[in-house]
Amino acid sequence: MTSPASLQQAFIACNAVLQQYRQYWQLVPFACQQLPWHNPALAEKLLALPEQELAGIDQSSALQQQHFGELFNGLFQLENYLNAADNVLPATELKPVPFWLTNGIAGRKLQQIDAFARQLPASKLPMLEWCAGKGHLGRLLAWQFNRPVTSIEWQQQLCADGSALASQFQIPQRFVHADVLTVQGSSVLAPQQQVLALHACGQLHIQLLQHAVATGSQQLNIVPCCYHLIVDAQYQPLSALAQQQDLRLSQHDLKLAVQGQVTAGARIEKLRHTEVQWRLAYQALRADLTGETDYRPLSSVAKHWFSGDFAEFGRWAAEQHQLPLPAVPDWQHYLQQGAAHAALVRRIELVRHLYRRPLELWLVLDRALFLEQHG
Repeated sequence: MTSPASLQQAFIACNAVLQQYRQYWQLVPFACQQLPWHNPALAEKLLALPEQELAGIDQSSALQQQHFGELFNGLFQLENYLNAADNVLPATELKPVPFWLTNGIAGRKLQQIDAFARQLPASKLPMLEWCAGKGHLGRLLAWQFNRPVTSIEWQQQLCADGSALASQFQIPQRFVHADVLTVQGSSVLAPQQQVLALHACGQLHIQLLQHAVATGSQQLNIVPCCYHLIVDAQYQPLSALAQQQDLRLSQHDLKLAVQGQVTAGARIEKLRHTEVQWRLAYQALRADLTGETDYRPLSSVAKHWFSGDFAEFGRWAAEQHQLPLPAVPDWQHYLQQGAAHAALVRRIELVRHLYRRPLELWLVLDRALFLEQHG
């Protein structure tokens, strides 16, 4: 088990690096019209990188260190802490799960449930599944460990679907239809429980930590995600140590922690590149028409938009900003501007992404220190 002192040391080391290099990650790449740092050596390296190598470097810690180690020595000295955070407990042996119990669970979700289950400590406590959805996690764990599970979920239809599956497979799983952010939702917590949460987003897992501490929950097993989905514009640190630091994190900053790329198919990757180019092309059009160079975001849209026509997207975007368009905009001209700007943004993000892991570890350690602080 990691000692409180080592938790504090790792947190302080992460905090120092994030503070030291904050100009390289605490920014909005889309808003940059040129490389935002006065660092000639970095600029020379970034501009010399072939376009086709960027994604590979972004996904490989070894390549990141090879290309940027000399420029960000303090960052890569964190490696011992980052590697230590990856050391998991010896895996628990599990029974093979029958195929009929996994029907309807996507392959990646099933892998995550399996990995989560293998890290759970031995327990005889009844289980509570937080933000359960259809209760796939709770259902498989109840079967695997032969223990009852209570699954709390705010969408009534998902509760009904999960209850039907539990009945069909004779699993001891009870659903509670409630919003975990309310008093009714938090009232399901009890001291004699093993509380489980796989991918509880932002405020949902923060609320769980705070209520579990207040309740005195005996066991708590959480995989947090989507740190940016919080109620406040700025992150409110949980632990006393984090509260003492001068590191203010916006929701945009917090998104960086979950921007680790999962390898996508060629089609999805192409659509992602197209989306960036089109959004930046529209930004160039808007700047020409209004004289306003500040980046103004657009809402998210389905990926199928970006397999269509840029002119259609441009008209939709202009409508969102109530921007009158000329009769025949030079769409091709702005597409070329968007492509050039997108190439710049990819290089800025390549540097910014070096700080994904330290920021995520800072956030995880804040949670761990909060729990340690409360015994």
